[in-house]
Amino acid sequence: MPQAFNAIVIGVGAMGSATTYELAKRGKRVLGLERFDIPNDQGSSHGVNRIIRLAYYEDPSYVPLMRQAYELWSEIEAAAGETLLYKTGSIDTDAEGGAVFEGSLESCRVHDIPHEVLTATETNRRFPGYSLPEGHMSLLQTDGGFLLSERSIVAYANASMARGAEIHAREQVLGWDVTGAGTVKVRTDRAEYESESLVITTGAWSEQIVPGISGNAVAERQVLAWLQPEDPSLFSPDRFPVFNAMFEEGRYYGFPVFGIPGFKIGRYHHLDEQTNADDLARDVTARDEEILRDAVRRYFPQANGPVMTMKTCMFTNSPDEHFIIGSPPGMSQVSFAAGFSGHGFKFASVIGEIMADLVTEQGTRHDISMFDPARFG
Repeated sequence: MPQAFNAIVIGVGAMGSATTYELAKRGKRVLGLERFDIPNDQGSSHGVNRIIRLAYYEDPSYVPLMRQAYELWSEIEAAAGETLLYKTGSIDTDAEGGAVFEGSLESCRVHDIPHEVLTATETNRRFPGYSLPEGHMSLLQTDGGFLLSERSIVAYANASMARGAEIHAREQVLGWDVTGAGTVKVRTDRAEYESESLVITTGAWSEQIVPGISGNAVAERQVLAWLQPEDPSLFSPDRFPVFNAMFEEGRYYGFPVFGIPGFKIGRYHHLDEQTNADDLARDVTARDEEILRDAVRRYFPQANGPVMTMKTCMFTNSPDEHFIIGSPPGMSQVSFAAGFSGHGFKFASVIGEIMADLVTEQGTRHDISMFDPARFG
């Protein structure tokens, strides 16, 4: 007979580990299944850290979720007994009138978020690691910073198991079915399981396991670089806010020196390389380095030193770059979260709460209407 659980979570990365914890916290017998290690460097959450920012240019509707995410990050920090969220301040910068600056400013106005508006000259003077061009405007928000991505997954996995959850790594799901009795059977390369509910949080592999989302959760290759600054003190967490910046060359994001040597930078939609998750090119090239270094030499010139580390990871993009959260048609006992489009990690704590709500309450108090899969037809 297959082992029976109240809920099974497929994919124990950022969203899945938080979901497993939230379900275990509610007294559910939970099984988490992960194809790779926990944590791992195969998906979207490795490379030390991820940005968190309260001023949200993508849409003001994200801000209430972000506020709850901050509360839940504090909760898991307390459970883990370690700091996972570091507040450095965040800078959203763009040419005056540009979408990144204006969108961030709008979210602050709509939700009464404390902030400062700085010119390029004021930004560069206050934070000398920056060298923004004339005409750029910056929004500085003090609650921004970064999360330790791999440590957060570890914290959620440990807290889940402390509350009775069972987690299996290196166990690949081969398929799942809703039975005539309304339960869900899950088959892996090791065993078969049965559950009242199923949650799928498989990131870039979602299209392989979630019916009906083909073409709406597409994997994309990303590259990150850590470069050695001439003066590392200019890029320390207390002197260098994280940034989300629109430049002539594209939209970039970056971090102070932390965890491993080097100033960290990435470019959104690095080379626009859409791919299958299993076919991702994981080697980095001279072209990858040049794309990132081109922005560093112009806008962060004192960080334009030798490469310390380069890594590939993945975005899983939806067509409109908003999240996808819901159930396959006619399968209320199955829910999924996908399409986080390079800006989802910071929400992992509240996504876990939302997915647990969908399992235990068949709904959530959070407004997730913007993420309804039905918007794609």
